[in-house]
Order: sequence, then C-alpha cells, then structure tokens
Amino acid sequence: MRKTRIWITMVCCLFAATIFAGAQANMKPGLWEMTTNMTWQKSPMPPGMTLPAGVKSPFSGTTTTTTQVCITQDRIDKYGGVVPPANGDCKMSNVVMKPTGMTADMVCTGRMNATATLEASWAESNITRGKMHFVGTMDSGQSLLPIEYTIEFKSVFKGADCGSVKPLPMPKN
Repeated sequence: MRKTRIWITMVCCLFAATIFAGAQANMKPGLWEMTTNMTWQKSPMPPGMTLPAGVKSPFSGTTTTTTQVCITQDRIDKYGGVVPPANGDCKMSNVVMKPTGMTADMVCTGRMNATATLEASWAESNITRGKMHFVGTMDSGQSLLPIEYTIEFKSVFKGADCGSVKPLPMPKN
C-alpha cells in the first residue's frame, strides 16, 4: 500500500507539473514552485481499514504538496507546456489552448485506469492555476479499487535559474 501511495503522489505531481507548464503566454523558462491540493472523493482504502495511531491516510481528506519544477524553453516551444506525463501511462487528448488558459482530457492505463478532465489558467503574470478531476480504478495487486480525486494547483515563477533542480524530462512521443 505504501508503494501505491508513493506512486500516486508522484504521478499526480507530474500531472500537475506538466499541466501548469501550459502557460505559454506568461510562461517563462526557469524555476516554478507548484503547490497542489489533492482531495479524495472516492478512496481506494478498503472500508473499515484502520491505520496505526498517528498515521494519516494519504487516501482521505486533502493532502497539500509543494515542489519546485524546472521548465525549459524547448518544452514550452515543442508542447506549449502541455505534454503527456513522462511515465507513458497517461495520454492527453482534446487539448484546447486559449490566450489565458487551456483544457484537456487525459486517459491513464496500467496500475491506474482512469480518465481526467483538466483546466488551467494563466491570466495573472507569473502565476498559473488549475484543476484536474480523476475517476477510475487502481490495481491493488489483488483487485481493482474505485478511485476519484481532484487536484487543484497553483504555480508561481521563481526565476530564470533552476539552480540544482533538474528540468522535467521531455516525454516520449
């Protein structure tokens, strides 16, 4: 269950990172700080399952995560910032770019079979905001568990120098 929790958290952060990168109008290459709020509507945690005292379930309530992401000009030029996640398990479709935002659909297969709707806006200078809503199932190794969650994110441009933060890898086509 711990590996599944880590996998979901990493994938969700990568989804949000690739989506917030869509701010081509205000998008600048460099270091961006992204804060995500992930809220579970339908948890894969089996009903009645209890955790040890003091351990908070990553599959309930809202979890907030802040990460720094390096975005390159190549990524902005080639994908307009909107790209499929690098893990190859999810693909974007129906991407609609607008002067102050974007919308898209996403389909994920593999350990998580889900569909998602995405929206992002960059009306403010150096700030991107967005939302993703996932619905599907997650493979627990023994069965498929229903999942549903929403991720809201805000990204703020920090500067042109990424420092020690490595650029996000370019996804495979």
